[in-house]
Amino acid sequence: MNWRLAIAVVLLLGSAGPLAAQEATPKTTDTCLDCHGSLTVYHLFRPAEQFRDDVHSARGLTCAACHGGDPTVKDMPYSMDPAKGFIGVPERAEIPALCARCHADAAFMRQYNPSLRTDQLAQYRTSVHGQRLLEGGDTRVAVCTDCHGLHDIRPISSPLSSVYPLNLPQTCATCHSDAKHMQPYEIPTNQLEDYQASVHSQTLESGDLSAPTCATCHGNHGAAPPGVGSVERVCGTCHAFQEQLFDQSPHKEPWEMMGLPTCLTCHGNHRIEATGDFRVGTGERAFCVNCHVEGDPGWQPANLIHTQLIELDAALGRAEEILDRAERAGMEVGEGRLTLSNAHEKLIKARVDVHAFEEDRVTSTTQDGRQLAQQAYQAGQQALDELAFRRQGLGLSLLAIAFVIFSLWRLIRYLERGKPGGESQV
Repeated sequence: MNWRLAIAVVLLLGSAGPLAAQEATPKTTDTCLDCHGSLTVYHLFRPAEQFRDDVHSARGLTCAACHGGDPTVKDMPYSMDPAKGFIGVPERAEIPALCARCHADAAFMRQYNPSLRTDQLAQYRTSVHGQRLLEGGDTRVAVCTDCHGLHDIRPISSPLSSVYPLNLPQTCATCHSDAKHMQPYEIPTNQLEDYQASVHSQTLESGDLSAPTCATCHGNHGAAPPGVGSVERVCGTCHAFQEQLFDQSPHKEPWEMMGLPTCLTCHGNHRIEATGDFRVGTGERAFCVNCHVEGDPGWQPANLIHTQLIELDAALGRAEEILDRAERAGMEVGEGRLTLSNAHEKLIKARVDVHAFEEDRVTSTTQDGRQLAQQAYQAGQQALDELAFRRQGLGLSLLAIAFVIFSLWRLIRYLERGKPGGESQV
């Protein structure tokens, strides 16, 4: 009986432990949400409604974290007492520092998200937005809440977040597409329209969240539109090889002397269209003809570079076509496919080499590519020749088999006629 009693006591204590701990843990009280949630005026109840899904609410923070006051007291004059830190609606100029009370405190933020950076305020102070606000007193510029939201702030990884990659261009356009808002700054308001027509936007909309958005080029908290001298470095963040080749090209020095932006001169900034071989050479849509005219030193090399690219692309197409034919016929062309893949890489490299503006460099790469394309084509042709040989062999084999069958049939008929009673008696 003693061991049974001991087991019962252990089970009782084990089941009572969590209940006791739960009762001992006080529930978080937020009278702000309780009161505002019961109101009928939209601008008073809506924040409480939104905050229930806010990232701060999910981490256990209350309205008082930003607005101050005592959310445990139901009596409004006491819960909203300035003596308890209540500030109500903060002034726009105060918002960066208000957010930074937590977001610039590494020890505090480590409790909630150790991976989140805590230098946002320091970056913001270096940005055009921060300098205009903190040094010039311009409260029209963007502050934290303009980009991240007010009471419905979501994690950046959430598709509902205003700074999620797919949503970010529209978030920036809230101000930058507003002609009235941007009028004092004399900044164009067609950036969103141009961006939406760009290859970057098309790539983003197709589901590639790594495609450039406004923040990729201009920064986020340390936002500062890049000047002419830094555009190349901004683009080079993604297009590193193109940047290195341009730095070694004959265009580098004269463009700097003329004050021309590097990448932007050919590709533009927000409305960056998809590139192609037609952009090189002396055709109507080529970038080269914007500066070069027939007869100058750059005209003939540009035309030759274009020809080299087109010829390699055509050679790849021929090799692809014959390999497809052989593969559809059931032939093994794996080695030819590998060779063709290497040839494609040469074309990609040649298109990058264009940024060096060196005829010999592109010629060398395209020649290597054409040789590989020819090898791939020969692999496809050999597969088709083998297929034809097999079919000929099969045809001859079928004829031989038919001849043997026919001969056997004649022999059997002959033998049957030679047997007694095999022929009719006259």
